[in-house]
Amino acid sequence: MGNEMMWLGTLMIGLAGAALGLFCQDYAAAAFRYVEEDLADKLTRLRYPTRRLRTYLTLWLAAMIASFFGFWLVLESWIFAIVITVLLIGVPWYVIRRLAEYRRQKIEDQLADAMVTLANAIRAGLSLPQALEMLAAQSPKPISTEFHQIIGEYKLGKPLERTLLEAKERLKSENFALFAAAMLASHESGGRLNETVERIAQSVLELQRLERKVLSETAQARKSAVYMAIVPVFVLVVYYFVDPENTRLLFVTAFGQFILATAMLLNILAYFWARKILSPDI
Repeated sequence: MGNEMMWLGTLMIGLAGAALGLFCQDYAAAAFRYVEEDLADKLTRLRYPTRRLRTYLTLWLAAMIASFFGFWLVLESWIFAIVITVLLIGVPWYVIRRLAEYRRQKIEDQLADAMVTLANAIRAGLSLPQALEMLAAQSPKPISTEFHQIIGEYKLGKPLERTLLEAKERLKSENFALFAAAMLASHESGGRLNETVERIAQSVLELQRLERKVLSETAQARKSAVYMAIVPVFVLVVYYFVDPENTRLLFVTAFGQFILATAMLLNILAYFWARKILSPDI
């Protein structure tokens, strides 16, 4: 009888999900497009191909639906099945976003030195394409990869203005946008590019100094956010040894599973909220 009820519940939820997808297909399609566009942007920054991204996302979504029913049948809890499936969907997306942000931040850190090198090269008499080629050869990764692409596309016949604009769109960096604007203005109308780039480099270095100061002053608070996210797990383990019978109810009853899942989601939201508050925005 219990197995029959479980299969009946699975069938009802499947039918409810199908009906929800039918009536909310416009919203579901919009959400799918948002995720696809966001992942395409992040993977482009990480320099991964995105030609078959939609196919991979469709397969991933089908795998998550199958995993939901698999976890439900194994754990006999639709609440835990939903939580685990949401985590399996969200964690890879979050990791990709973090990797893209880490690469963008690394380029930001390397950009000021690259601008100083460019200004010195132009002062020494090199043209802008020659100075960019020198940066591509001498700069560290990952910014050297971007300069290699800019100068490589320029050598293949693409106008320098277009390569710089495409790099600005690809990197989504305010500092690189200023850098590209200075190079474009100098390339189109002339002027003392080395002085302009040096002033931008000094501004970027000052902003980086302020960001590092804010990061150092909020380091302890960020560690506290991590500790606050981890502590509930240890508290749950301690309660299991103190009062195993009542703690077990959190896992075997529907109400206990609901409380546990809600606490887990609130804990995750609190951690990300703390990270958002403590992120420097200068």
